[in-house]
Amino acid sequence: MRIALLIISILLAPLASAEIYRWVDPAGNVHFSAKPQAGAEQIEVRPQVIDRDEATRERQARTERFFEARREEQEAANVAASARQTQREQECQQLQNRLSRLSRGGRYFSADAKGERVYYSDEEIGAARRQLASRISQLCR
Repeated sequence: MRIALLIISILLAPLASAEIYRWVDPAGNVHFSAKPQAGAEQIEVRPQVIDRDEATRERQARTERFFEARREEQEAANVAASARQTQREQECQQLQNRLSRLSRGGRYFSADAKGERVYYSDEEIGAARRQLASRISQLCR
């Protein structure tokens, strides 16, 4: 790999240092070419440095601020969506755990105002299972 890079850089080096020649033909027209002509003088060409005016710099800064704000908004939206997805997955897992416990069978009860146990009937447990299954089908897609 290094040898290939070395060969490429050796081959491209002459292209980077291309020479420009200026010459005038018998009609008095000035010409520029990469090949020297009789009586041509070699000229040094420097890359043009473009100095942007204040309006252009301000426009570019405004554009950069706009895109930075958009990126931050998108990032915040992604974080919020990820948090919602995590919360939804946790709620889904809790519902599935509750349905699993209800499906195992056994006696289920709650405490009344006096603190005494009130046992659920099979119909109430079946209704709770159906309600949990419906909620799971809506939430856990």
